Amino acid sequence: MKITGAQIVIECLVEQGVTTVFGYPGGNILNIYDALYQNSDRINHILTAHEQAAAHAADGYARTTGNVGVCMATSGPGATNLVTGIATAYMDSVPVVAITCNVGTPLLGKDTFQEIDITGVTLPITKHNFIVKDVKDLAKTFREAFIIAKSGRPGPVLIDIPKDVTAKSWEFEPLPKGSDGLKDIVAENANFSRVVKVAVPTDEEIKKAAEIINKAERPVIYAGGGVKISGAEKELLEFAEKAQIPVAESLMGRDVFPASHPLCTWMVGMHGTRASNMAVTESDLVLALGSRFSDRVIGDPKKFAEHATVFHIDIDPAEINKNIPVGGQLIGDVKAILTRLLPLIEKHDHKDWLKKVDDWKKEVPACYSEVKADAINPKFMLETVHKYAGDEAYITTEVGQHQMWTAQFYPFGKPRRFVTSGGLGTMGFGTGAAMGIQVAHPEDRVVHIAGDGSFRMNCNELCTIARYNLPIVIVLVNNGTLGNVRVWQKLFYDKRYSHTTLDFGPDWGKLADAYGVGYYKAGNNAEFEKVFKEAFESKKPCIVDSRVDIDEMILPMAIPGKPIDDQMMSWDN
Repeated sequence: MKITGAQIVIECLVEQGVTTVFGYPGGNILNIYDALYQNSDRINHILTAHEQAAAHAADGYARTTGNVGVCMATSGPGATNLVTGIATAYMDSVPVVAITCNVGTPLLGKDTFQEIDITGVTLPITKHNFIVKDVKDLAKTFREAFIIAKSGRPGPVLIDIPKDVTAKSWEFEPLPKGSDGLKDIVAENANFSRVVKVAVPTDEEIKKAAEIINKAERPVIYAGGGVKISGAEKELLEFAEKAQIPVAESLMGRDVFPASHPLCTWMVGMHGTRASNMAVTESDLVLALGSRFSDRVIGDPKKFAEHATVFHIDIDPAEINKNIPVGGQLIGDVKAILTRLLPLIEKHDHKDWLKKVDDWKKEVPACYSEVKADAINPKFMLETVHKYAGDEAYITTEVGQHQMWTAQFYPFGKPRRFVTSGGLGTMGFGTGAAMGIQVAHPEDRVVHIAGDGSFRMNCNELCTIARYNLPIVIVLVNNGTLGNVRVWQKLFYDKRYSHTTLDFGPDWGKLADAYGVGYYKAGNNAEFEKVFKEAFESKKPCIVDSRVDIDEMILPMAIPGKPIDDQMMSWDN
């Protein structure tokens, strides 16, 4: 059938199973928006207040469903407003397809109104990007984009389409039922096969890896976000239990292993637990699964696990030996590799080693249990959220102290329930992500933990939350400061708090009222439990304004660049 380029876009999205897109219209993308209007029964469009939130919403949608998230924007500033969201997805390996529409092909390169070379801008932060200058290439490009986004190590792909291409007509041939078009695409483009191919270790390589693991006396698993992307949580649990190996998690892997399990040591790194950091430091084998050895995890690279063999399992060969030299490696899908390793792994008890790890678990900062009359304890806050939200709720965060407290204190019991910006550390990410998650899971609950500094960057999305009646509970961690930055100013800048104190508006209650969302306020632990319970049970969009002391620290803390076992466990003002 002969249809317009805009209609081809719709048909390709439906073909890929897309039911929801997030975006914001503009002049050069109007043909696609007109096609969306005519196909509103097939594709749901969520209008955000800002294009960046559309990208974050697509990101949150993708992280919790495992499907490709889709966002769209017009040319020029519409396209550039997606950039931070695309970069966030790139750093955290999230499959997102971003669709932008540019000025017409005859106008490209002429500094036309609202023209931007968005493929040039996003080249370093996408797995691949395209500009489609001929309508006959449109369907093929969309099919490639979705395959690239979700294959191998996932990531974002951008498709830029000049306006005239969306208006021209071409013969559209749907894919045969049950086909993803991969075979044809690979056949047409020999280089493309390198993008989608995933390495498969040999039986001999698997056997040698099992021998190394079986010989270890003080092993620890360092579980990263790749476990979640691979869907290997069940295999990880079986593996750890069979070999009796403690599991330390990265920030991105905080929900891949049940927090209540005796083998779980929670987060590792700068703000990791004493048990995780000491287990890595004293281990003789660090088995890294789907992790990238971020600087926030390793501290001083020369001192990281210096007595251990580091064995790295990852789908991306570029990660091997990138930040930490390894003594062994398996390149491939984590789930597939753990499945093959499991029968070869011997049962162990590692009794003495686990006793040592359990002793480290008892080393916690005193501030965990401090109660102040005029402020809320962050540990109490997160445990109270879990008390009412439970394991089923999705928890999102912005970036800062509240993010680290969530990672430290929320006892995640199920996978894909924790969504945060890890690699890029994007303030302004969480509200958009929460919206995308709530749209993807309308029957489930979403609680968004937001620092007052971060929330200033995206509070305009309250209008989106209200318009679509998304029952998101926003716990506003209100300490009147850019908390993480203030901590660094306290430690390294002799308490010169340059432009980090937020002692000026807005009035959050009036803002909530203006947007038509509920508002609750709490100044201490007892008040917080009372109002959070009420807010959560209301099943309506609302803000819980929660007062936290301006000088509350994130402890433990390893000083950047120092060994991760050299942790501050207390702070005297």
